[in-house]
Amino acid sequence: MKLLVTGGAGFIGSNFIRYQLENYTDSEIVNFDKLTYAGNLDNLAAVANNKRYQFIQGDITSETSVSKVLENNNIEAIVNFAAETHVDRSIHSGNREFVLTNTLGVQILLDAMRRHSVKIMVQVSTDEVYGSLNLDSDETFSESTPLAPNMPYAAAKAGGDMLARAAFKTYGTDVRVTHCSNNYGPYQFPEKLIPFFIFKAMRNEPLPLYGDGKNIRDWIYVLDHCAALDAVLRKGSPGEVYNIGAHNERSNLEIAKIILKELGKPESLITFVADRPGHDRRYAIDSSKIERELDWRPLYKFEQAIKNTIRWYQENTEWVAKLEKRRIDMNAHLS
Repeated sequence: MKLLVTGGAGFIGSNFIRYQLENYTDSEIVNFDKLTYAGNLDNLAAVANNKRYQFIQGDITSETSVSKVLENNNIEAIVNFAAETHVDRSIHSGNREFVLTNTLGVQILLDAMRRHSVKIMVQVSTDEVYGSLNLDSDETFSESTPLAPNMPYAAAKAGGDMLARAAFKTYGTDVRVTHCSNNYGPYQFPEKLIPFFIFKAMRNEPLPLYGDGKNIRDWIYVLDHCAALDAVLRKGSPGEVYNIGAHNERSNLEIAKIILKELGKPESLITFVADRPGHDRRYAIDSSKIERELDWRPLYKFEQAIKNTIRWYQENTEWVAKLEKRRIDMNAHLS
């Protein structure tokens, strides 16, 4: 199968590309990425010379670029990771780019796949489109939970999801939408909670925790997510939505304490700061549909996977240093 992986230089996309190349000898990958601050080709250094992999720099909001890559590469399926993802940036830095990429970009991909006879598209989305659950509730998000995003990032992602639904209902486009819980693992951009706290702790700096730190997320190891996406791609049904979770709910405070304990740092590094606007209290995923219909289940145990993740960042500080330098250089260029 020849895949166009959009946003493949990011955290989850790069892990998915390596997963495909390692597990399928017939997979060919075209990585189509804009290379914004969070896109990093160092994530794919191990496969850069693989004959079944190629990188093309491009933006999913450009109809011309998307059409060109589809025309020239005989793409059979698209897996769309391309997105502006950082919630705080969507709140404090304006959300125009989020709408352009997360909503308009999805529409451009859907239109292009019909024009160029691409068979399948997997739209990789988030559980944040469902809004928030109460801390003292045992409710979970199912595929039938109404979309109720509370933040600009989540609203823009929900827009892309709705366009995917409309494309299936109106044109019969074979697009499949996934809503996944919070990912962790190697190659995650350091602004995200787990690597952010790891590097703060390694430098003996305070770990700023929003509000009371009791906000709960369902944490899933990135390779479990990749396996779930592969199941949706190869065994999923057109027009369906699949929730992906690991049944692993942890508060942000608990995550901070786990990281500090593993690094041998004092809990006094935890510093509570003013909560961010629209901060959802709890996310919890009901993944019974994908488990039942596609025979997928998470394989990685959190207790060991989080230790392996922390160790990876300890051993790959040069990766982070290069990423930080690139971010500073990009900001200087844009100023």
